[in-house]
Amino acid sequence: QVQLVESGGGLVQAGGSLRLSCAASGRTFRTYTMGWFRQAPGKEREFVASTPWSGSGTRYIDSVKGRFTIAIDNAKKMLYLQMNSLKPEDTAVYYCAMRSYYSGLYAASSEYDYWGQGTQVTVSS
Repeated sequence: QVQLVESGGGLVQAGGSLRLSCAASGRTFRTYTMGWFRQAPGKEREFVASTPWSGSGTRYIDSVKGRFTIAIDNAKKMLYLQMNSLKPEDTAVYYCAMRSYYSGLYAASSEYDYWGQGTQVTVSS
């Protein structure tokens, strides 16, 4: 099995920045895809960003393009999400997810096999 643990969430004012981290442990895979998702109160979980194990590509939801950056350190088994110019609408619980083999930068949560417990991000106006 795989364990994913997120950290780095918190309360920040609009326009501020946060850096989320996700530590992976347990079973390893030759290729995999990592993603960030978020879920705001009363809303469905939505895709934020994804990248393959090699870090050779990225995919973002339109609303975070130019503000968020996903990065992976395969050697350290760490995934990051740098969030700049935060907006109140970015408030949500952010989840790290892993798809246990790479076949694309999927945005559907059903394509991911393992999930962390989430970290709360709150952006005040």
